Amino acid sequence: MARVKGGPRAHARHRKFINAVKGHYGRRNSCFRTAKQSYEAAGQYAYIGRKQKKRNFRALWIQRINAAARINGMNYSTFMNGCIKAEIGLDRKVLSEIAIHDPEAFAVIAKAARAAATNSQSQAKKAA
Repeated sequence: MARVKGGPRAHARHRKFINAVKGHYGRRNSCFRTAKQSYEAAGQYAYIGRKQKKRNFRALWIQRINAAARINGMNYSTFMNGCIKAEIGLDRKVLSEIAIHDPEAFAVIAKAARAAATNSQSQAKKAA
């Protein structure tokens, strides 16, 4: 039986990694061993990045809502507590977009949230 070295198949496998890491720096985009390591590391960073992206966007939305709430005379926690008490069913992403693109509508929401928050505070004082 003849010996099979698998040259074309190995070359194709190597090319797959080399093509996947185009744009990487230095030897990482030309040598198979370093290209393979770089490819695996890039995959791990991408996986982690998909999780971090969600965190970063939520933090951005909270910062935008906080800024808009402060313009309307409240802080973020008071505003969100008022939204919960007033049963305003908008999530942070939508509230952020409203704060940016329609400040008048956000002012109406903030007014309703303030009324609900102060109403619940006054009821708590009466109960105590």
